[in-house]
Amino acid sequence: MGQISVIIISWNARGYLRDCLNSLRQTGGPVLHEIIVVDNASSDGSPEAVAEEFPEVKLIRANENLGFARANNLGMQHASGTFLALVNSDVIVQPMCLQKLAAFLESRSDVGLVGPKISGGNGRLQYSCGQLPTVWNTTCRYLAVDKFLSRWPLFSGLHMRHWNYDNLAEVGVLSGCFWLARRAAVDEVGGLDERFFFYAEDVDWCKRFWDAGWKIVFVPEAAATHFGGGSSSNAPLRYSVEMLKSNLLYWQKHYGSRGRLICYLLAMVRHCLRFVARGLLRTVGLANGPENKHKLQEDIVCLRWLLTGKGI
Repeated sequence: MGQISVIIISWNARGYLRDCLNSLRQTGGPVLHEIIVVDNASSDGSPEAVAEEFPEVKLIRANENLGFARANNLGMQHASGTFLALVNSDVIVQPMCLQKLAAFLESRSDVGLVGPKISGGNGRLQYSCGQLPTVWNTTCRYLAVDKFLSRWPLFSGLHMRHWNYDNLAEVGVLSGCFWLARRAAVDEVGGLDERFFFYAEDVDWCKRFWDAGWKIVFVPEAAATHFGGGSSSNAPLRYSVEMLKSNLLYWQKHYGSRGRLICYLLAMVRHCLRFVARGLLRTVGLANGPENKHKLQEDIVCLRWLLTGKGI
């Protein structure tokens, strides 16, 4: 069986990173060739903890926050495995996960990218598979139609909320929190697009795999736990704007100015409706909790960026 190089990107996520590395120690086995951690100029002692507690890990210290795509590309440049596992710092790799994914890639020469079944820290299934974005499924997502009509494939396609995630299947998109890629496919497709600082680079990479003729497969027999927000929770409003920027960039890249305009208008409608709805609820004394307050702030900063181009 081919050897796996694991690449982990971390930014101020020391606790999550420790747990991730410990899970790899326990579950990696002989298939695990190397672990590479690219630290995006953390200030919480993450690189020092890795150097002291995990001497077997190849640590790359960036002198600035390179973002997800650029840092992963740097890690892949230093990797020598047959397969490349891109794993978020807030992921726990479950027993035999890497082995099952690698075995599947060994058995299917037409597949370039695979991913496991992902559960959250609360044990609930995470929607880690999806379809490539279209005007229709993006509209359903932005207007929350997919939540209210989640059982209908026509309305829940972008995140495949209608699907039970129990069966092996070819999918349009796999969440970038955990990928195992064939090195030969990456050499052909190229690395992640570094214009995406954070978010949407996973959708872009998956589209490029499909465009190059490589299939993408969800393998439910392999499992991992993803807590979410390991790095983005350090600056949630900033990352909300970055997500918006990345989505617009994706549509511009693949569908031109018209695609970007469509995405822009949908985002405007989405955040305007959410802002009005949450404002009304707060006015009448409802939705005053911290989560709703954060969501209202998120709508405000996103609308400000859409209208003025100014960030936080």
